[in-house]
Amino acid sequence: MTTLLISDLHLEEARPDITRAFLNFLEQKARGIDQLYILGDFFEAWIGDDEHTPLQDEVASALKAVSASGTALFLMHGNRDFLIGEDFCERVGATLLDDPTVVDMYGTPTLLMHGDSLCTADVEYQKFRTTMRNRQWQDMFLKRPLADRQTTARQLREISMAKNKGKEMAIMDVTPEEVVRVMEDQGVQRLIHGHTHRPAVHELEAGGQLAKRIVLGDWDKGIWWVRVQPGSEPELNQAPLQ
Repeated sequence: MTTLLISDLHLEEARPDITRAFLNFLEQKARGIDQLYILGDFFEAWIGDDEHTPLQDEVASALKAVSASGTALFLMHGNRDFLIGEDFCERVGATLLDDPTVVDMYGTPTLLMHGDSLCTADVEYQKFRTTMRNRQWQDMFLKRPLADRQTTARQLREISMAKNKGKEMAIMDVTPEEVVRVMEDQGVQRLIHGHTHRPAVHELEAGGQLAKRIVLGDWDKGIWWVRVQPGSEPELNQAPLQ
């Protein structure tokens, strides 16, 4: 019995090496397991389920094969792909999760998040996030022509990269007090998330008890995943891109 979690692949045409690594990961590790969770920023950009690029179609086909093998597949929005919708999930056989979501992972309540909402020191980003997650804004954006949306997505990505270069690294990391607050509100002692690109296992205290925060790494110079099995602690794993 095995559950795997990944995050921050940022799949895009410019990085075929990451796509190959992901397809190999699915074939070698994800087929026939209990569950696979993808916790956001799966794609570098997503402008609507009506876009069908060769990359998107190849990835969708591979995901469908995994879900058909008996693996329960779950997707969560990230800050790059928050417009993934139910049409895509139905196409690949996945369930779209709210952020945050608490799941029972072999008897242990586990809080799953993308992680960007925990970075409360980045006030400018949190304001942007609120706008982008507004359902009315999303509906209006998705009604625009596909080419128009593609241009807007490129512009937003360029603006985001430029702004992040000028920010202190600490601002773009999680706020420790917010982590504790969320874990206590959700009544859990285990949190797994991505977003920060700072893979690690952190021990902390939440609700007067020992707790753990496990941070997934991004798929840039290598691949990262968490393996959870009954009766053992989650394992944070790394391997080269292949």
